[in-house]
Amino acid sequence: MKKDLNTYLTVGFLCAVWLAFTVADFLTPDHFFSENENRVLAAKPKWDQEEVLSGAYMEAYESYVTDQFVSRDRWIQIKTVGDIVLQKKSVNGVYLAKRGYLIEQHLAQDLSQERVEGRLALLKKLTERYDANVMLVPTADNILTDKLPANAPYYQEGQLLEQVREAVGEERVIDTFSILREHREEEIYYRTDHHWTTLGAYYGYLAWAEKVGKVSYPYRIAGLETVSDTFLGTLHSKINLPMKGEKIQIFPETKKRAVTLTYDMQTAADSWYEEKYLSGKNQYGYFLDDNHALIEIDTGYIKPASLFVVKDSYANCFVPLLAPHYENIYMVDLRYYHGDLFALIDQYQTERGIEVLVLYDCIHFLEDFQY
Repeated sequence: MKKDLNTYLTVGFLCAVWLAFTVADFLTPDHFFSENENRVLAAKPKWDQEEVLSGAYMEAYESYVTDQFVSRDRWIQIKTVGDIVLQKKSVNGVYLAKRGYLIEQHLAQDLSQERVEGRLALLKKLTERYDANVMLVPTADNILTDKLPANAPYYQEGQLLEQVREAVGEERVIDTFSILREHREEEIYYRTDHHWTTLGAYYGYLAWAEKVGKVSYPYRIAGLETVSDTFLGTLHSKINLPMKGEKIQIFPETKKRAVTLTYDMQTAADSWYEEKYLSGKNQYGYFLDDNHALIEIDTGYIKPASLFVVKDSYANCFVPLLAPHYENIYMVDLRYYHGDLFALIDQYQTERGIEVLVLYDCIHFLEDFQY
């Protein structure tokens, strides 16, 4: 009798908790955007009979419930603590690495060879038409390997880069892998975010200059200026545990000359940097006003050269370093630009031509490079 009573009480308690959260979810309005995760949250899918029959509706509804669950950030934190107690190597796709690093997990089974071949075909088409240079930056898991948990698996980006060389030619590929490995004990990646730091981008800049035959501008590492020391990036948002903020730095030399930027053919700015982001969660948006489909830049330098960059957000802290080499720089992010890429590049061609650079981190290249 006592055993049955305990069973009924347990079931009743669980039902009461479930009902409480159901009511709370029902009464809490949906949120469009998560500032903590810096992304748009899933909206409730519309009923569609074909999608119901195919299973797509239930997948979309599951994403909606997951994103809109009441007190979601708190539950992420509780789950993270539980995973740590269970001594899991990764939490929500993030390795809890040595020296306080959070390193995003990328697995080979999630990146098929078919996807690789498709991206390489597009890349080859672009490079052959415009004699473009290619700069695919390795992610932290491939450079900071000594900081990963023991035997932690990761996608071997060195193999991808070899395939890139075979597809487009060694002469077009800028090797950032070697120089980043050489400086891996320095702060070249953020500890709480998936991007490289300004220092990491600087070493990438040196590799770029050497490959394309440019004399590198004398930026001073010792003179790096700290603009924030409270940055907590996208990887921190995935685990949501208390952590100390880290620095965002810039080379002050990039602020010494007047520059004109036009975002999406509408909004003009006179700086590479937007101070407003430093008071919010998305502090990496400080570089080039976050992400835009198209950015047109007049650097203020009188140079007989223009550059067109096909990019992801790794380029945002890198491109300001290129200003001394070009009069005009144009940047397109294919995640947001859905027009004809070749027609856009041709639009900015001049009598002296235009240089083209493809700049992505290796994983975003596989995920997002399509036109």
